[in-house]
Amino acid sequence: MITPCLLRWRNERLTGLRVPQFSSTAALANFVQFGHDPNMARSKSRPVGRPPFFRPTRRGLRRTLWLVPLLLMAGALLDPALVAPVGPLAAQPERIETQFSVCGPGRGPACVIDGDTIKFGQRKVRITGIDAPELANPRCPEEAALARKSAARLRDLLNQGSFEMVGHRLHGQDGYGRDLRVLRRGDVSIGGQLIDEGLAHRYIGSKRSWC
Repeated sequence: MITPCLLRWRNERLTGLRVPQFSSTAALANFVQFGHDPNMARSKSRPVGRPPFFRPTRRGLRRTLWLVPLLLMAGALLDPALVAPVGPLAAQPERIETQFSVCGPGRGPACVIDGDTIKFGQRKVRITGIDAPELANPRCPEEAALARKSAARLRDLLNQGSFEMVGHRLHGQDGYGRDLRVLRRGDVSIGGQLIDEGLAHRYIGSKRSWC
């Protein structure tokens, strides 16, 4: 016969547990009497609050893949070496029609200091968005050789005809007092040509080694 203590224990300890169904209180008493652990029948329910596992759908993956070429195109359009400032951010373009030489003894009034900097009298212009090897202070023989080639190539590109220099109204000069300009002939970026030919790196705030 089941006792009141056993009934109270059952109500307090087995609440929320999944236990076998018994046809009588005697069967329940036998279940507990012979050492069965009521916890063995605890329901193996899923923990409350666990978020469901997220699996992206094929449609979602396709939409994400479409973003890749769009981001690449946006990066190209924002590349300062390829695209000049436009609209109210652009300063008045300057058209240049003169012959250049490499700076040094016997140079003319306009010369190329290195593959990313040119000079008009006392005015220096740094080509926006590129970094060329140093001609004056190379760090290794490889950089010195490439610097001579880069400067000569820039001279030749500038001497192919008139070109425009376009600056940014808000960032007109660098920390050395050089004018920052995009050089272009029509829709072609002269700095971009040097990058494509391996004679300059894209400059996005830090320099890469040429050695």
